[in-house]
Amino acid sequence: MVAGMATLKLNLSAFSSSMSSFTASSSSSSFLSLLPMRTPSSSKPRFFRIYALSSNDIKVGTNLEVDGAPWRVIEFLHVKPGKGAAFVRTKMKNYVTGNTVEKTFRAGSSIDQADIYKETKQFTYKDGAQFVFMDLSTYEEFRLGEKEIGDRTKWLKEGMDCTLLLWNGKVIDVDLPITVKLTVVDVDPGLKGDTAQGGTKPATLDTGAVVNVPLFVNVGDEILVDSRTGQYMSRA
Repeated sequence: MVAGMATLKLNLSAFSSSMSSFTASSSSSSFLSLLPMRTPSSSKPRFFRIYALSSNDIKVGTNLEVDGAPWRVIEFLHVKPGKGAAFVRTKMKNYVTGNTVEKTFRAGSSIDQADIYKETKQFTYKDGAQFVFMDLSTYEEFRLGEKEIGDRTKWLKEGMDCTLLLWNGKVIDVDLPITVKLTVVDVDPGLKGDTAQGGTKPATLDTGAVVNVPLFVNVGDEILVDSRTGQYMSRA
């Protein structure tokens, strides 16, 4: 009887000790799970991107990856015929080639979303036929050829902040500021009497572009130009 009581006390003691260890371990684990995870200060913020979407989610401006190329939806129409399955008719523009095509997707089908994002870079200099843009925080360079820039070269000036469009880490397009400040380097005199009629005269800017400006604009003046239309806006 005494031996049995002793055995019971020992078992209870062991159980109590085990429960204490379990409680302490659980409390420690619960506390650690509440602590925020720290990331190295040098690492860049990561953004989770959706790489697939349903054709039902297509709208104007949606970026899709079709046949290994990036496309932007410029028109769409959801069609529900009386017979047969519903579908989505789209018109898409290729970011790389500029080609426009029409393509139909089955309603509810899964489509790859193009991983396209924008970053601000500064145009630093021209290296031969290439335009060099730089990330001022990392000093990483991005290069675009004259073909990619196109007619926008006449508004591009060193030190200008531009928006680069990237797909899978590759630059596929560039957006200039809507309003650019340029300097008049040559201007033809206006004809007498044009002032009363609000006349204009052609002016050559420091980028080589020629725009029509009011008669009061002179050589050395800084003016604001709409890079989308090439029209004079005002003096800077």
